[in-house]
Amino acid sequence: MRILVVDDDFMVARVHSGYVARIPGCEVVGVAHSGADALHRAAELVPDLVLLDVYLPDMSGLDVLRRLRTGAPDDPFVLVITAANDTATVGAALQGGALHYLVKPFESGALREQVERAIRIRGRLSGADRAAQEDIDRLFGSGLRTRAPQMPKGLTRPTAELVERVLRGHDGDLSAAECAELAELSRVSARRYLEYFVETGTVSVRLRYGGTGRPERRYRWGTDPVEA
Repeated sequence: MRILVVDDDFMVARVHSGYVARIPGCEVVGVAHSGADALHRAAELVPDLVLLDVYLPDMSGLDVLRRLRTGAPDDPFVLVITAANDTATVGAALQGGALHYLVKPFESGALREQVERAIRIRGRLSGADRAAQEDIDRLFGSGLRTRAPQMPKGLTRPTAELVERVLRGHDGDLSAAECAELAELSRVSARRYLEYFVETGTVSVRLRYGGTGRPERRYRWGTDPVEA
């Protein structure tokens, strides 16, 4: 995934580039600090994904979004990253074809999740000439999984959100014990929430084999299996 980072703040652009550099299979091919430069570099570099700020010195990032998302097959995905959280801007980004919208400040895990989602969508679109309705539902983020299931007995939504924040904010996977320490929960409680997320399909789990005894279960936010 070739990525163009667009932000008027040089330091923020550097931070976002650092986040991207830690995602396997991703490369920052360019950085732009204005709308005009973003459009020029996008035409020159043909990135797969653009991380786009709204507040740019010469034009709104929303205008850049509309000019990037023309409907052509080779249009890049655009992930809007901004401090703007007013509904008018969010709605304009949605109508302009943004893949997703992240409000600053955010944790690196949130960016990683959306970049990995772009990778999955790109792979699914390029893997076949036609898509079944099930595939389309998955690409557009609809389907049964988008409806939050009722919490099992003994689990609470606030604690589930706490465990979710811990997983989203961590680069890589975590064991139940590591998650419990970060969330300040008991290992048993953390494990119950982690397994709940696995059952709902929002968390990936892998087994790490060591010496003797049972393999360790390690968890990461996201639906794709974690590499062993």
